[in-house]
Amino acid sequence: MKDAIMASTAQVATHSPVEVDITRMRHSADQAVDMLKVLANPERLLLLCQIAQGERCVSELEDVLQIRQPTLSQQLGVLRRAGIVDTRRASKQIYYRVTSPQALALIDRLYSLYCADLSGAGCTGTATT
Repeated sequence: MKDAIMASTAQVATHSPVEVDITRMRHSADQAVDMLKVLANPERLLLLCQIAQGERCVSELEDVLQIRQPTLSQQLGVLRRAGIVDTRRASKQIYYRVTSPQALALIDRLYSLYCADLSGAGCTGTATT
C-alpha cells in the first residue's frame, strides 16, 4: 500500500502544473464575487431576465413583474451603479438595457439551468438546449 502511495505521489510530481498568475486570478475572483453579490436578489434577477430580452421602460417592468415602484427604483439603481444596466430617456419614460456581457451570460445560463423548461427560450430569447 505504501509503495502504491509513493508511486502515485511520484506520478503527480512529474506532471508540470499550469502556471497561474495568482494576482490576476484574485482580481478575477473579486470581480466574479462582486457580480454574484449584485445578482443575489430575486427582484434583480427577475429585472435582468426581462431587460436581457430587450430594452424595457420602468412602467413596463413594473407591470410585468408586479414589483412596486419604490422597490423597482431601488433595485434598478443597484444594477445601474454596478454597471450592469444603462438608461436612456425618451420624454418622460426611462428605458433600461443590459450593458454587461458577463451579466448577460450569467443570466442566460441561470435561466437555462432553472427556467428553460418554462418556455424553452433563454433570457435573450434564444433557444436553450
